[in-house]
Amino acid sequence: MSTTPLFLTPPGGRTPPVIAALSAELGLAARAIDALPAPQSLGDEQPVVLLLDAQLATSLADVEALAGRVAILGIGEAGAATPSDVFPEGALCGFLAADAPERQARLALRAAVRHAGALVAARREAAEAARRMEETAELSRIGVALSTERDLPTLLTMILEQARRLSNADAGSLYLVEKEERGGGLGFGEGERGKERGTATVAKHDAAKGNADKGIASNGNANVLRFKLSQNFTLPDLPFAEYTVPLNASSISGAAAVTGETINFDDAYALGPGDRFQFNRSFDERFGYRTKSMLTIPMRTHRDEIVGVLQLINRKRDAAARLTTPAIVEEQVLPFDAHAVSLVSALASQAAVAIENGRLYEDIERLFEGFVMASVTAIESRDPTTSGHSSRVAVYTTGLATAIDRVDSGPYGRVRFSREELRELRYASLLHDFGKVGVREQVLVKQKKLYPSDLSIIRHRFNYLLQRTDLQYERERAQYLWEHGRTNYEDALLRLDRARAAARDELQRYLDAIVRANEPTILPEGTFEELAEINERLYVDFDGTEKPLLSDDELRYLMINRGNLDERERREIESHVTHTYRFLEQIPWTRELKGIPLIAWGHHEKLDGSGYPRGVRADVIPVQTRMMTISDIYDALTATDRPYKRAVPAERALDILHDEAKHGHIDTALLSAFVEARVFEAVPPSEGRRSVTGRRLTPTG
Repeated sequence: MSTTPLFLTPPGGRTPPVIAALSAELGLAARAIDALPAPQSLGDEQPVVLLLDAQLATSLADVEALAGRVAILGIGEAGAATPSDVFPEGALCGFLAADAPERQARLALRAAVRHAGALVAARREAAEAARRMEETAELSRIGVALSTERDLPTLLTMILEQARRLSNADAGSLYLVEKEERGGGLGFGEGERGKERGTATVAKHDAAKGNADKGIASNGNANVLRFKLSQNFTLPDLPFAEYTVPLNASSISGAAAVTGETINFDDAYALGPGDRFQFNRSFDERFGYRTKSMLTIPMRTHRDEIVGVLQLINRKRDAAARLTTPAIVEEQVLPFDAHAVSLVSALASQAAVAIENGRLYEDIERLFEGFVMASVTAIESRDPTTSGHSSRVAVYTTGLATAIDRVDSGPYGRVRFSREELRELRYASLLHDFGKVGVREQVLVKQKKLYPSDLSIIRHRFNYLLQRTDLQYERERAQYLWEHGRTNYEDALLRLDRARAAARDELQRYLDAIVRANEPTILPEGTFEELAEINERLYVDFDGTEKPLLSDDELRYLMINRGNLDERERREIESHVTHTYRFLEQIPWTRELKGIPLIAWGHHEKLDGSGYPRGVRADVIPVQTRMMTISDIYDALTATDRPYKRAVPAERALDILHDEAKHGHIDTALLSAFVEARVFEAVPPSEGRRSVTGRRLTPTG
């Protein structure tokens, strides 16, 4: 925009004659006007002097509005010594009579030009102050946003986007300092290293000393610089892959990290063999890009530790310009000036703290994840037969929550789960059975209706009775020989053989019936007539006492009509839910995870109030718990790793779930989403459940 002073003059007849001469002499631009201009029509950067006569000063308000933007020199009638009342008081920077002497006119005009320049400078300073205030406010807003973001990948993306926006950079990269585990062998492919866009030719630094000086620790493991993120406005679809570079001066980013210096190039192609750095053009040649200005800034925490490097490429005049040709690059690309460096440096400091906090949060999450998985391992070590159950329930439940997120109608059409809520749900699912640590192990791992020792006693009893049958056979045979000799011996022996066989067959039939009755069932099945018949039979024990074939406790266990637990054992198993809640309630959860105890507590509750441990109804059961209940039942039905029951196919398991929904036990809408989204296929058949056949599965309830 032109900075030549502009004179706005009334028509020639009302302008002092000296104006034309002075305009040519001083190089001023003059333009005659018939009416006052609108303030917004005048440029901010050009000094403007308005020669105002009585005919132009028709509106005091308009003149006063112009006074803040232009220098107003009043032109009065010939011989006038002071301005008349038509000129607003305080709006004029000077006054001239129409016939003023040339020297007086020159002085007044020069003063007006200086005043116009001062107004431009004041506007420029005000705009600069406003811009700096806005930048300060923007940095503050960015700092708040960075401090609240806990997801590290999202945080890194935000940092690079904001750095590019503040500096108008076309492209940028972000590197993080990290420890490379011994033997890790992290590598990168050709071309990917080119994205770093530079290699150092400076003499080798003492990396260990540099690391210590700049707060880059190296405790046994080699520190490396990991290329984590790249953005390019001109080439938005560039391929990306992480890689590492040594944390030393062999690269521009490495040198910035080791030395803590800001490295700034006006034109990377201008670097020559004698310069500290040389530029690697392979990336530009491969993708048709032109790297010109480059700024590399270390990200340093308040403890003077460098956590990474921010690298920006090609500062532009117009942020929306795409650098597709060399001509556009020459026209658009600017060096990173001191102001841009200052802004990005301030952001880099904020980013370093945010990254440090983000990594700390990740460490805490990893620590807590380890605690959760160790807890699951503790659960499953007490009950190896259900190994994998908690993890599968977590997969099913979070899968169902994701499916519900996609539902736009029905009772859950407005339900959405955030990342934190999904994590809370996953942890609650993983820990839902933790209370089993408070259940007696013999009850927890019980596989049949009878404990193994009880069945062994019964088998031993029947073996004893079989031996008694054989002994009775031998006694009766000897008695016959004693009393009758060989007379009709063959017929008597045949009769004794048949009696013994019948007795042995009956005992074996009874034992087989007991073994069959000992098998648990998923649903109530069969009758217990055989057991009642067995219980009516008596035998004489070793001590000569007459006893029933089955004791009352044995008969009670064998007559369990569903599962393998009697009422007392079932209550003990059911108590694991309360143990889970009490244990989880003791943990000082974060705000995002505080719902875990309540979610896990109700996974055996039913919507109609028939569940346990509290017997609460639907309005008290959270939707997360309802989802977990469906997942828990499905996995319990289809799991193949439980020797105390037969796994059922997915179709049968879903039929059972639909029956549960029809009777008001589980949520029909959630079950429909479970089936329609085929959440039940989230766990491969090899991971502890029966596979699905080709039958088409549709929601029926």
